[in-house]
Formats: sequence, structure tokens, C-alpha cells
Amino acid sequence: MDTPAPDPLHAERYRVVASRDARFDGQFVTAVHSTGIYCRPSCPARTPRETGVTFYRTSAAAHLAGFRACKRCLPEATPGSPEWDLREDVAGRAMRLVLDGVVEREGVPGLAARVGYSERQLGRIMMTELGAGPKALSRAHRAQTARTLLTSSDLPIADVAFAAGFTSVRQFNDTVREVFAVTPTALRARRTHRPVQDGTLHVHLPARPPFDVQGLLDWHALHALPGMEETTTDERGRVTSYGRLVDLPGGPAWFSASASVPDVAGRGTGIDLRVQVTDLSDLPTLVARVRALFDLDADPVAVDAVLGAVPALAAAVARVPGIRLPGAVDPHEIVVRTLIGQQVSVAAARTAQTRLVAALGAPVGPSSGPSGVDEPLSGGPLHGGGRLFPRPAVVAARGREVLRGPATRVDTVIRVAEALADGSLVVDGGQSLEDLRGGLLAVKGIGPWTADYVALRVRHHPDVFLHSDLAVRNGAQELGLPGTARELSLWSEQVAPWRSYLTMHCWRPVIDRAMTTAAATRTNPRKDER
Repeated sequence: MDTPAPDPLHAERYRVVASRDARFDGQFVTAVHSTGIYCRPSCPARTPRETGVTFYRTSAAAHLAGFRACKRCLPEATPGSPEWDLREDVAGRAMRLVLDGVVEREGVPGLAARVGYSERQLGRIMMTELGAGPKALSRAHRAQTARTLLTSSDLPIADVAFAAGFTSVRQFNDTVREVFAVTPTALRARRTHRPVQDGTLHVHLPARPPFDVQGLLDWHALHALPGMEETTTDERGRVTSYGRLVDLPGGPAWFSASASVPDVAGRGTGIDLRVQVTDLSDLPTLVARVRALFDLDADPVAVDAVLGAVPALAAAVARVPGIRLPGAVDPHEIVVRTLIGQQVSVAAARTAQTRLVAALGAPVGPSSGPSGVDEPLSGGPLHGGGRLFPRPAVVAARGREVLRGPATRVDTVIRVAEALADGSLVVDGGQSLEDLRGGLLAVKGIGPWTADYVALRVRHHPDVFLHSDLAVRNGAQELGLPGTARELSLWSEQVAPWRSYLTMHCWRPVIDRAMTTAAATRTNPRKDER
């Protein structure tokens, strides 16, 4: 009888587990046959025999196989897999939508319709590729959200159940016991800090080190729209937090994100998030979108290894390790803001976009919640005023009253807003890069730069290089890279599939100068008066 050939992937993953390499946490889990538990790759427990483990892509697959989560390493408390940004197939597209809460809002039929497959076909594909179907993957995501809320907030346990997306407390209790082998009350007892009583939920979102959080805080601060977005700074003028209002399915929401302080080993790297929502069931969706906004599931070591190996980029990567991509919390908003900002400065774009929000954005205040329903989180920033970015239907109907500039640009904004509103143009994170770009380019007035920029922000694709962008070309010249768009595009191919991160390195000198100027203005306001 022939001996089965060794599986090279199994051997590779076992070497990772033996080395306890934390870079791979969240990318797969290790199920140990003798104990019936599954662990993250960096679990400090004794390494099991190579023949005594099975590796699964997702925790949902391990759940279905009868394993429970390790109480020591808490495999659910890790960054997500960077695989979903890379994968263009049906499983990758569907997984991004599962993380955004589509199964909870629209059910498996809605998820299947989004990716263009029947429920049965989608189930087969996801079982083959990920080891679990849409319902099991969604359930695992709910369990992860529940664990986060139980250990990092003071929400009543019944509220945690509904905030995590469960339809009943009984279903929540059964799932937590099955996945973690403890009760929700026992999980809550593991809290390592006392929640702050400020009317908001506090949630820690982990990231893999190194993490250039300052770069993203600066990016969002430069593009922030007064009345909808806000930042805080320290005494040196450095941005310390970024917050904003968001329009979610259950109503307005608010969050503020700041850098968490890791220990010497890098544990605790990520974002500390303060949140308020109108509907607690929107919380998992908001958390997923903030993770994308700050690129928390990226694999910075893999990115930096490729970019840093190129001599012309080595100094830039060493200066800014762990650079990240700015994502999106609202795809439609990104499309409209991108169109308004075409061929103008960032400052001019902010002025036009702020005018649009002030004129057409729905106000958020004490009366913005559901009529006759007590808010789950009363008081606080969500009820302090401000406006949401206007929905496409509102921009389509009234945009001409507010928008200024060339008539062709205004026509394009209105045309795109109408298409987004009636569904003839679809823009979301569940699309393949080809489908997203193709849909945008089919609209009159949208060119390759706009399509690629939206893909970088909305699709969060890691391999988009904006070689025609003037600021990118200027930044590239400062780094010693080719100066023309064509030469730069050809040169960039050597760092695929991480060209989006090359875009960020090229933008970085421009952002740094702008932030230095802004900090000087804040600390010496009279400078502008002279």
C-alpha cells in the first residue's frame, strides 16, 4: 500500500506553529486532535505532534469539525486574514460580505444574489474553499464579536447578544458555550480592565505589527469634513484620534479611533475604538468597516519584505514600516467624494465636499433616533449634532443646487449618484477588482484614475498603483523613482502584488509636509495672519 505523499502546506504551517510566529495569527487555526481545541499559530502551549493536528483556514471550519477555541491563546481575538483582500474568487468576495454583516441583514439568499450564484452553488464553493458555508462563517463572526464585547465593554449580556447579531439570548448562550466552552458570564469575568463610563462602547481592534497608525490618522485628518468628521491633536499638533458619523442600516452611528499602546512584544497593537450606534445590531458591521478603514487585517511583514528588497524603496520602508491603506466606511460616499475631488487640490475638494454635507446631509442629534424607541446608548457624541454624508438619491435630486465647478464634472456627479441610487451602478467591497473597475468605467465621465482610486479605497485592493496621480509622481521622484507615468507604471510591476502600498509610500512625503504645515498653523495661529 502506497504511503500518501506529504502535504507541503501542512508542513509549512506546522513550522509556523513550532516557531510560534504571531505574524500568522488570524490566517489559519491549528486544531489539536488529542485535546479537541483549536489555537492561533502563536499559542504558547506545548507544540503538538505534526501528525496530531489539522489546519483550517477559518475558525468556522474548526467549529464544524467539532473543535472549540483555546482558552489560553483566544484565537478569536486576532486580526483577520489578509487573504480576503487578495482573493478575487467567489469565496473571497463572499467572505468580505459576510464580515460586513450581509448574512445577518439579507440572509444567505441575499449574499448569493450579491455574488451572482445560487445558494446551493455558493454553499458548495465556500465549503470547498473555506471548510464552512455562509451560515457557519457568519455564526463564527458573531461569536468573535460577542467575545470582543464581553471582554471589552460593560454592555449588559443580553444587549451583547443582540449587538453581536444573535436573534435570541438562548442562541447566543448556546453558541458561546459551544465555541468557547465557557458561559458568557465566565467570558465577561476575564476582562482585564474596567470599562470607562462615558456613554460609549470601548472596543480594541487588533492589528499585526508593525502598524503605521500615525500615517492613517494623518491621512484621514487631511481629508476630514467639518461637521461630519473630527480629529484631536496633542500639544505638538500631532493627530491623536480620528472620528466621524456614519450612516448604517439601523440608523446613524459614531466612532472615534486612536492608537492603542502595545507592550514590548508588540501585543496590543491596533486601534482603540469608542463607538455609539442607534441600533446595536449594526455594531459588527461598523467594526468590520473600521477594520477596513485602518487596514487592520494586512500582513505588513509580507508587504515590507517585498517593497524593502527593492534598493530604491529600502530607506522609505525602513522609515515607515507597516504602512497601511486608507479604506472606506461608505462605498457610495467615496465615489461621490472622489468625483468632486478630481483635478483639484485636497483643500479645494474638502471645501466643496463640506458644502455638500452642510447643505444636503441629514442632521444627527437627539431626535435622529427611531421615534418612540429608547436609544441603547443615550447622550454622548452621537447626539451632539453633526450631519451624515448625503445619500446618492439626495445628491441626484439636489446636487446641482450645491455643486460648483465645470458643468461636465457636475453632470458626472449627478449621473453617478442617479446610477448608485437606482442600482444600475454597484460599488461595494464584495466585488472583484475587474467588476468594480468595469462598472465605473462604463459610466460616462469616469476615467481610469477615478476607478483605480475607488478600487484602492472601497475594494481595499492591495495591488493598485495610481501611476497617473500627480502627487504620486511627485512623491516617486522624491524617492528616486522614475518620473513619467509610463516609466513609473512599468517600474512598479516588480513589487506586485503590493503596489497599493507603493502608492502610499509615494504619497507619504506629500502627507508629511501637509501635516507639518497644519501642525505649525495650530500651534502658531498668527502665522497665517502675517
